[in-house]
Amino acid sequence: MTVTPRKIEADIYDRLSRVIDPELGRSVTDLGMIAAIHADPAVAPDAYDVTVQVELTVEGCPLSETITNQINGAVASYPDATLTPHIEVTSMSRDKLADLVADLKAERKQNPFTKPGVKTRIFAIASGKGGVGKSSVTANLAATFAALGYDTAAIDADIYGFSLPKLFGVRTQPTNLNGMLMPVTAWGVKLISIGMFAGADRAILWRGPRLQRSLEQFLSDVWWGEPDVLLLDLAPGTGDMAISVAQALPNAELVVVTTPQPSASDVAVRSGLVALQVPMKVRGVVENMSWYEHKGEKLRIFGEGGGRRVSEQLTDALGYEVPLMAQLPLEPELRETGEAGRPAVLDKDGALRTDGIGREFRTLAERLMGV
Repeated sequence: MTVTPRKIEADIYDRLSRVIDPELGRSVTDLGMIAAIHADPAVAPDAYDVTVQVELTVEGCPLSETITNQINGAVASYPDATLTPHIEVTSMSRDKLADLVADLKAERKQNPFTKPGVKTRIFAIASGKGGVGKSSVTANLAATFAALGYDTAAIDADIYGFSLPKLFGVRTQPTNLNGMLMPVTAWGVKLISIGMFAGADRAILWRGPRLQRSLEQFLSDVWWGEPDVLLLDLAPGTGDMAISVAQALPNAELVVVTTPQPSASDVAVRSGLVALQVPMKVRGVVENMSWYEHKGEKLRIFGEGGGRRVSEQLTDALGYEVPLMAQLPLEPELRETGEAGRPAVLDKDGALRTDGIGREFRTLAERLMGV
């Protein structure tokens, strides 16, 4: 079959409509990133050199190689002729980028997670006190969702004690598109945290409205796309941020993390009782550090029964069942691997582990999603 250069150019543009920008979740053609396509006959019959001029949203885009590899593949796999791709990469002009960002913001206009028909399941991970492993649970649960194939996002809403960047090994800042931020992706999870910004190592003393505004910015000024799951790592206790989350995300479901001993479980109940004051459902309880396995014996270092106590008390107080959804063991590897920048539920290749802790988190994720 003989094809013309014009048909090749039109066909390649159509094929590029299926190349998706990993950050914005839209095709490169929809985003105006394909400035031109030229097909020129080569020496061999039915062979053409195809030049694709690509304009990235920002100079030095960290995912430019991913995008250009997909474009190369779309050109080289053309079935009706032998095409040799030549990709020329530049960045958008300031005016073109401003128009693109204005269009994206106009399309969203507000917190995207409260729009009618939104498909995102939102889980706010809470605890009554610090030190129970809430952030570790959040990080490993997010990594589990991503490994199971869910489009997953996580917000580090613990403004004072942010820890998700370290647990995911993130050392870069979000890409800024004229005031709209692209979340950093690590281990398959889209992340945002105050800890990603310059000066974040300084003490933060925000209260009330300013604290609430930080959450609103994370929701409204970050391009999340349409994730299947959004997790929020809340600060311990029942302070301003927990109330702000309930106000900004009334469709969020609260997951309460505790450890077995009474001193932790008693205050964990209080974090769940926030649901009496705000329109937020408590989805369930996770008991962390339930036991330590030593030579085949389960040593209950912190006692036992805390998760069950929290579940029963919240069920009585709220008038609906708040189940104990998981009892997670105390595993040094969970801390050691996490502090090295990889959620412990994943192997080195990013796949979900099929043994102990991987199975525990898979079961928890499936219960939360009702699978």
